[in-house]
Amino acid sequence: MIKKYFYLLSLWIIAGFVGVLGAATLPGTATAKEVVSSIARGGMLYDNWYTVLKAGKPKENHPLWPTANTQEKGANTWRCASCHGWDLKGDNGMPGLTKLKDADPAKVIAVLKGKKHAMADEFSQQDLTDLANFITKGQFDVDKYIDRASGKAKGNKENGVIYYNTICAKCHGLDGKKPKDWDSVMGAITNESPWEALHKIMNGEPGEVMPALRAFGPQLSADILSYAQTLPNKR
Repeated sequence: MIKKYFYLLSLWIIAGFVGVLGAATLPGTATAKEVVSSIARGGMLYDNWYTVLKAGKPKENHPLWPTANTQEKGANTWRCASCHGWDLKGDNGMPGLTKLKDADPAKVIAVLKGKKHAMADEFSQQDLTDLANFITKGQFDVDKYIDRASGKAKGNKENGVIYYNTICAKCHGLDGKKPKDWDSVMGAITNESPWEALHKIMNGEPGEVMPALRAFGPQLSADILSYAQTLPNKR
């Protein structure tokens, strides 16, 4: 009886140990549930895909760019944000993408690979997946975090200063006047284009080492933006 008890106990311990090993994830192994990094990279592709992919800048206007709009031309007309807006609600007379929130990413990929968008030759399958994940899984109501009329962030600047000074200031300086080769400064940029600034805080800057803070949620990014808007707007 005692031998049988210890035999069953041994089997139970071994089964539990094997279960733990099976559930463990090896370092560096992505899981199906972890899509935040894909969404953030998709956000950078949405911002400026040819910089992310180190591809040549398109010289001609995108086929879908409105001919009446002559303010932008060439490469900028190929950036997703130029047509669909930093808030994904549409810009420059082009439609928004808010209806695609929670949609099947495969639907977005099919559109991107179609003749009108002509991205099949530029994007790998991973690129298409990341951008589709951003459009379908990465959307949130930006109006909850930026006042539409004033452009002011609806954040806690007292909380934002903590994160700005410990993360952002390493590259942008405590006064927001770095890097020195910038055409502008943080205070001016975040007030002139707060929706673009929030997008970059969430997803990172294409071609730069700026970290994406998407994993911490939009409120933290709004807090940082709120503080950044108080920084000097001139050098």
